[in-house]
Amino acid sequence: MSSTRRPALIHPLVQDLSLVDVLHALADPTRLTIVNTLHESGERACGTFPVTVAPSTLTHHFRVLREAGVVRQREEGKHRWTALRDEDLQARFPGVLETILASEQTA
Repeated sequence: MSSTRRPALIHPLVQDLSLVDVLHALADPTRLTIVNTLHESGERACGTFPVTVAPSTLTHHFRVLREAGVVRQREEGKHRWTALRDEDLQARFPGVLETILASEQTA
């Protein structure tokens, strides 16, 4: 029986976060829905977000968010949990996340 391991999850350090990468990650409606859901409810398992995309597409969106430093993911058993890196984003780019989320709610 062979064991298949998932590749290690890459999370940039706070000082390595790029505003361009963060804004790119938040420019997609599906990714913005993911971030808004995390902002409202906290950490969630990956299959529990209110989005209607294929699992492979959802995986892509999580990767973009993770590699931009917007979310942090961890594996626990067969589940991958996702949390918003709001404190890290606030430390690096004060007010950016709140401004984007607030503007989305008024649109």
